[in-house]
Amino acid sequence: MNILIVEDHPELALEIKDYLSKNGYLCKWAKNCETALDEISVNSYDAILLDLGLPDGSGFDILKTVRESKSTIAVVMITARGELEDRINGLQLGADDYLTKPFALTELGARLQAIIRRMHGFATNAIDVHGFQLQLQDYKVSHGENLITLTKKEFDIFSYLVLHKNRVVTRLQLTEHLWGDILEIHSDSNFIDVHVRNLRKKLAAFATLEWFETVRTVGYRINI
Repeated sequence: MNILIVEDHPELALEIKDYLSKNGYLCKWAKNCETALDEISVNSYDAILLDLGLPDGSGFDILKTVRESKSTIAVVMITARGELEDRINGLQLGADDYLTKPFALTELGARLQAIIRRMHGFATNAIDVHGFQLQLQDYKVSHGENLITLTKKEFDIFSYLVLHKNRVVTRLQLTEHLWGDILEIHSDSNFIDVHVRNLRKKLAAFATLEWFETVRTVGYRINI
C-alpha cells in the first residue's frame, strides 16, 4: 500500500516512514502543503497521514482538496493533544480517523490496516478467496493446511487484486502500487505479467483459477 506522510517534523516523519516501510508499505514524505498537494496530483496513494499544523497552511486545506476531488484516499489526521475541535472538524470534512500525539506506531499500523480493509468491504484481516486464505496482517497465503510461499511482490499483487475485487486493475495501477511513483518504463515492459504469471503458477498448484481473470491489453481482475 502507498502511504503519503504529511508531517513537518522530520524526526517523527522518518520514524513513521521507517516503521511502515518495515511493515510492507511504500511511503513518501511531504513536509508542507505545497509538496503534499503536488504528490497527490501526480501519484496514487491508498492513505494519507495528515498533520494539521503545517508551515505553509493547514492540513484541513489538503483534506478539503482530497474530498472535493471525490478521491477514495483514506485520511488519518494527526492532531495535538487536547485539540478536540480539530478532530471534530476533520471528521466532518471527511477524515477517516485520527491519532493524537504522542501515539504508538503499532496503533498507527493497526488503524491503517482496519481503515484500508473497511474501505474494500472486508471485516477481518483473514480473507477467503475461493478456498485460499489471505492473511493481510501476516502477509501469508495458504490453501487448507498448505502455506504457499510467495515473494513480496507476488503477495502485494494478490492482496491488491483481492482488495479491489470484481474490478479491473490495470498494469499501471499495479506498477504504482508495487513501486510507488509512476515509473518511466517502456510500453512493452512485461515485468507485471511475469510476477502475475509466477503468482498464478503457485496458486494453480492447489486449485483451479477461473476466478483470476486476465483482461486483455488492460490488466487483471479477481472475481469474488
